Amino acid sequence: LNEKNKINVRGVICAYVSLSLFQADRSRRKLPLPPPEDDDEGEGSLGVVAMYDFTAKEDTDLTLKQGEEYIILHKQDQLWWRFWCGSEMSISYLSGCLVIVFQDKEGGFVVRESSQKGVYIVSVYSKTLGLGGDIRHYQIKKTDTGQFFLAEKYTFSSIPDVIHYHEHNAAGLVTRLRYAVGPMGRCVPATSGFSSEKWEINPCELTFMKELGSGQFGLVKLGKWRAQQKVAIKAIREGAMCEEDFIEEAKVMMRLCHPKLVQLYGVCLQQRPLLIVAEFMENGCLLNFLRQRGRSLRDAWLLSMCQDVCEGMEYLETHSFIHRDLAARNCLVSEHNVVKVSDFGMTRYVLDNQYTSSSGAKFPVKWSPPEVLHYSRYSSKSDVWSFGVVMWEIYSDGRTPFENRSNLEVVNDITRGIRLYRPYRASHSLYSIMYSCWHEKPQGRPPFSELLADIRKLAENPD
Repeated sequence: LNEKNKINVRGVICAYVSLSLFQADRSRRKLPLPPPEDDDEGEGSLGVVAMYDFTAKEDTDLTLKQGEEYIILHKQDQLWWRFWCGSEMSISYLSGCLVIVFQDKEGGFVVRESSQKGVYIVSVYSKTLGLGGDIRHYQIKKTDTGQFFLAEKYTFSSIPDVIHYHEHNAAGLVTRLRYAVGPMGRCVPATSGFSSEKWEINPCELTFMKELGSGQFGLVKLGKWRAQQKVAIKAIREGAMCEEDFIEEAKVMMRLCHPKLVQLYGVCLQQRPLLIVAEFMENGCLLNFLRQRGRSLRDAWLLSMCQDVCEGMEYLETHSFIHRDLAARNCLVSEHNVVKVSDFGMTRYVLDNQYTSSSGAKFPVKWSPPEVLHYSRYSSKSDVWSFGVVMWEIYSDGRTPFENRSNLEVVNDITRGIRLYRPYRASHSLYSIMYSCWHEKPQGRPPFSELLADIRKLAENPD
């Protein structure tokens, strides 16, 4: 980094940012020492550029600046990365969604806002630029007449039109834009935690602001952590949860980090009720959002919401984590209308027999596949069934599935092969994806990775 950007960092750095890959320019940097020999997972140096600002929240934090470059030396695990900053080699706590977003795919690209407000950059990955591939950054420019362009000869009235053109024509770029790896500024990442092991939060650091609603476990309130970061605080009602089991699992759940999962920040154990501190989502639960605003949303937004949920569920599937209660009521919506999956795995700790037993009145029968209804067999494929129902909810403006049928009638209907009808807003192609989730046998249902690919294809080529 330039002299003015050198920062001395000591100890553990708690920092979170979504980063895009770039090839480090070794001609203007002296490479730091390699990781210690006992770090057998070292992968060599890796250049990254911060896509978002991060303001330090601890004395040992590092404030990251959008557009600044850093050198990643070693990925110790999903969350801890060693990086080079100025003359210091430091360790930074980063989000699990911090992945090399271009995924070694030729023509992978992301459209991001520049550090200069109102200016957008297209970052494109190409394998043809050298060993290991490289990233080129192109500024979207504007003519005197208000037209946008990446290549001067090809101007358009909007940025999406520019992107669409270069998806089919390189026209001066290193390669055509083949594979979108991120939405255009829809999803600013959540802080993935407060430090590596700080999963227990001091309740004195929390400020309660207002009640947001009540959930399966108790009241949910809006609050602030250290009077600066908005958080959702769930107060667990006494007797509602098997607390000991949940506390043991909390560390694992905190390490599940993805832009389409609601982030668990930590828990407060020093008093009762037990408090769970999580990411705050401005637009509340998806079900209410659909019922209030679903009719005003364009079809493209509905498909985008399905994709958001599918991306979160694919991540859980990849990490062998089962949700068990996926439904629109358990998804939340951000201020930018990004949908994130919430409350994953939480039903394992519910002590209410009406909710945990398939014969109970509160059990989510209308979201459950036959093997759960009859044998309580949960798997990623039972989550796939529930995802199909969530798609149905999205395209039905939040209507209740099988709304005029009792739970017992629904169990009988599902067992006889009866499935939900096609919502009027869902195309036949979309309904085909939805319907594939409801195969009688778990092995007959597609994995989330396949569903995501199908949804992306449909987004590129709508009916």
